[in-house]
Amino acid sequence: MAPSKKKHATKEACVIPGGFTVLSLQFSSDSAARHFLYVKEHKVRAEKSSVRPLDRTLFVLNIPPYCSESIVKGLFSQFGSVASVELSDHPGSPQESGPKLSKVFRPADKQGFKVGYIVFESPSSIAAAKSHPHNDPLVVSTEQRPVKTGVQKWIQQYSKSFIRPDKLQLTVDSFMQDYDKRKEEEAERQRQEVEKQQEDEEGWVKVTRGHKGAKARPHSEAANKRTLQREKRKKSRKELMNFYTWQHRNTQKEHIAELRKKFEEDKQRIALMRAQRKFKPY
Repeated sequence: MAPSKKKHATKEACVIPGGFTVLSLQFSSDSAARHFLYVKEHKVRAEKSSVRPLDRTLFVLNIPPYCSESIVKGLFSQFGSVASVELSDHPGSPQESGPKLSKVFRPADKQGFKVGYIVFESPSSIAAAKSHPHNDPLVVSTEQRPVKTGVQKWIQQYSKSFIRPDKLQLTVDSFMQDYDKRKEEEAERQRQEVEKQQEDEEGWVKVTRGHKGAKARPHSEAANKRTLQREKRKKSRKELMNFYTWQHRNTQKEHIAELRKKFEEDKQRIALMRAQRKFKPY
């Protein structure tokens, strides 16, 4: 009887439409149920970020809720050294703006299936993960890396929900120090910008050349305001008020019109006050 060839076919990687490679996931070695992950090399040309290098980032779909960042890092470490793991609810650009908050100040993570971005140290790890056999599952809970479930997991989560006061104080102090440092840097940057745009006694503004390749700095609101005030002063010095007869006549007309307008407003205000003082029994 001829040997079956199906055994050799199962050793190959399973690639589905869309370019995703299917990796089977098993919670433990004695578990019969399997879960499937869908991995693909991260290739978003519009996204130019140092957090997700295009040649070393693996995009993963359908990550189960019981897999944390540390567990995912341990699972994919067999393909090569993992630099970082990022899990999120939906695919999207990385959040680089602003400081990274501690879990004390962040809301609780949503429980559900997630997507992941795994950054390897070497580009060859991407090919190793994509060529992994479909019938060779990745085991989540092992003797070296046990994962708690059921009541033990709930007890662990409950214990971690309590934060020691001294640890919380250190976290708050560190956050406030970073906040004060950012504020000082921002104030120093604004002060330097004002000094660069400050005019001297004769009205000249010193213009310095930036480094090669630097973009032109747009005018700030303070600089535009100073320019408008300077133009008004120049215009007021050139214009002679009430020099001609028609200028004097127009000034008188405007003054009389302003007095009449103020008089009418005072009449309306007095009439309203009188109406409010009347006695109305019902």
